[in-house]
Amino acid sequence: MTRQILIIVHSEASTPGRIGHELVRRGYHLDIRRPCLGEALPETLAEHDGAVIFGGPMSANDPDDWIAREIDWIGIALKEEKPFLGVCLGAQMLARQLGGTVGPHPDGAVEIGYYPIRPEPPGKMLGPWPEHVYHWHREGFSLPHGAERLATGETFENQAFRYGSAAWGIQFHPEVTRHTMHRWTVLGAHRFVMPGAQPAAAHLHANLLHDAPVKRWLTGFIDLWLQPAVNGS
Repeated sequence: MTRQILIIVHSEASTPGRIGHELVRRGYHLDIRRPCLGEALPETLAEHDGAVIFGGPMSANDPDDWIAREIDWIGIALKEEKPFLGVCLGAQMLARQLGGTVGPHPDGAVEIGYYPIRPEPPGKMLGPWPEHVYHWHREGFSLPHGAERLATGETFENQAFRYGSAAWGIQFHPEVTRHTMHRWTVLGAHRFVMPGAQPAAAHLHANLLHDAPVKRWLTGFIDLWLQPAVNGS
């Protein structure tokens, strides 16, 4: 039976980036779906070893039917206890599925660029974390009831959490490669005027300093995240 991971992205041009590379390197097929373009999600993850929901420019609070359906669908992964990972928008969707809230910073601040992150005591047990990670978001999420916060930040308190043994949410973007960063800083240049956003040059300079630790962290994290699938195989 083919080992495969369900990949959910939110535009025609979006890719799973470095997370996808790590999964392929481990022998997984990527089943890429785009619900925002009308593509259906499976009724069960019986034929998948896990699922990842990535980010996008939309909000988890938007009234689009597909967003509500996608948030509801996360319940399937939780019920079946398959490895689930939400990245940025995906983490916010997971938080909403679990009863949390999503919204802007009370001061209108955003995180667009590299910002410091600090592991909480439960997160420290997972190994070394990078000191700075890449962000591109204007909303954050509350910590859902029953979830365990793994990392925190200065502007947005909740940066990473785990719910149960198989569901994880991270506010930052470890999947972003330098190539993707070049594209984002061109397409999203209009957002650099927002409070707290860093200019494009700062993104690219910080990438040279911080990308290697993020890549090392992601390699270990993917193995940890996949443990339920590996142990259950």
